[in-house]
Amino acid sequence: MDFDLPADLVAYLAELDAFIAAEIAPLEAADDNIRFFDHRREWARTDFEAGGLPRADWEALLAEARRRADAAGHYRFALPREWGGQDGSHLAMTVIREHLAARGLGLHNDLQTEHSIVGNQPLALALRDFGTPEQREAFIPGLLAGRLRMSFGLTEPEHGSDATHMETRAVPEVRGGVAGWRIDGEKMWTTGMHTASHCLTFARTSGEAGQARGITAFAVPTDTAGLKVEEYLWTFNMPTDHPRVSFTDVWVPSDAIVAGLDTGLRVAQHFVHENRIRQAASSLGAADFCVRESVAYANARKPFGKPLSVNQGIQFPLVELATQIEMLRLLIRKTAWEMDRMPKPEVEKKLSDRVSMCNYWANRLCCEAADRAMQVHGGLGYSRHKPFEHIYRHHRRYRITEGSEEIQMRKVAGHLFGFMGATR
Repeated sequence: MDFDLPADLVAYLAELDAFIAAEIAPLEAADDNIRFFDHRREWARTDFEAGGLPRADWEALLAEARRRADAAGHYRFALPREWGGQDGSHLAMTVIREHLAARGLGLHNDLQTEHSIVGNQPLALALRDFGTPEQREAFIPGLLAGRLRMSFGLTEPEHGSDATHMETRAVPEVRGGVAGWRIDGEKMWTTGMHTASHCLTFARTSGEAGQARGITAFAVPTDTAGLKVEEYLWTFNMPTDHPRVSFTDVWVPSDAIVAGLDTGLRVAQHFVHENRIRQAASSLGAADFCVRESVAYANARKPFGKPLSVNQGIQFPLVELATQIEMLRLLIRKTAWEMDRMPKPEVEKKLSDRVSMCNYWANRLCCEAADRAMQVHGGLGYSRHKPFEHIYRHHRRYRITEGSEEIQMRKVAGHLFGFMGATR
């Protein structure tokens, strides 16, 4: 067995570091942009008078960083070569995401906003695989260029993890001689609606509550009559772009259906494993950052005339975290490596439990590492002058979103006890 990373991937990490030093770090330092990352970050990013939405200058800075990364050939790394990407593998993406997160807070990889100089475009890939030729032409170029943005309307006020029990309904209706569908219901946590051109809206079109079949995905333009943002939910980590959205007599033509009538959940399931393994790698990198910063501080801090690091009460919790980081890194990379060697349907059958293991444990580990870093740093760690409170507040969300811990543990249990997966 060879545990060395491919030489070209190691070289690419160095190339990314050089790009950050040449392009991203100067942009971060210009015009007091550091305010978005230092102790002022939450206030600099948030327009509290506009419902807590992200400030326009903050989002403009992120857009400029993405533009530079795209021009340098990095932003589309994971995408197909015909889209200007490099066909980046799952293994490469996990290593890159860990590497960037381990650098700490910065414009190169802002975890709170899912922003990175090496981007992710799961909906573009879903449209490639499930969209009609007309939909691919209408959406994919705009999504890749940033001209279009599609939010994701799956979760509802009364239904989160139990998405197949959704109450949003779509029924056939002809208007102006055009066949279409009327949608009525509510969605929650429909991230990015303030800038979205479309909302990919999931609604039941047939079947019974709890059935996966019978749910259809509709690409609904956000300026459609009857679609309304009711409120933005203020969150643990601000700003917020997570609204509750209502659909009242919303009508779309039949060509708005994505992935076929009654089979829309395929879109949601299409990229879940890729997202979870990459997000696990980001949590791992952030956890590693917290531990390394704590070790450096414990060596430098000298209360009572000796380094803080000589105390076993400081050493042992960090030793446990460092051990878990090393073990989890191996599992994440092995799982990603195996994902590269099988088609998506096989991943669901053979590796879904390992992806869930990686994801739920990495998110929990990151929260524990951030909490320990705050404790080691004492009062300074609790302040906003260190990034640990920000890291904790952000990564705490991932123990709920992207599949809650409990849902992912249930997935692991299903494979372990033979209720699902290859051993069923």
